[in-house]
Amino acid sequence: MHFHERYFEDYGLGEQRATLGRTITEADIVLHAGQTGDFYPHHMDAHWCATQPFGQRIAHGTLIFSVAVGMTAGEINPRAFSYGYDRLRFLKPVHIGDTIRCVVEIAEKRDHKRPEHGVVVERLTVFNQHNETVLVCDHLLLAERREPGPS
Repeated sequence: MHFHERYFEDYGLGEQRATLGRTITEADIVLHAGQTGDFYPHHMDAHWCATQPFGQRIAHGTLIFSVAVGMTAGEINPRAFSYGYDRLRFLKPVHIGDTIRCVVEIAEKRDHKRPEHGVVVERLTVFNQHNETVLVCDHLLLAERREPGPS
């Protein structure tokens, strides 16, 4: 990781960055279940899952979200910080052995009630190895402005 100062004005609409792949393992699912207390059979019971329409264990949506956020975090920007996430959706299941990759696109920039900051919306899309979208959400960055904006 390295530092890279970017102000609100430095983010360009449509700008993208992409990650390499990461394969989701049984260990990932077991560790996440232990950390969160989510031991639902959809994630933990291979026999029961085999009797269900989806046929096999499903990774926790929150696991895929957490891994994707980590995969896309590369630069430390002292001029911006995470303001939260909007519109988080789990669109397709991720199974043990699936490989995910992420694309982040600057989807929107808008004013904030604090004139010294603006909101940068990064659209995070997670794909599986079949290029199917499995998760999508908007990451909100509160970014410092070089020059104050409207209040």
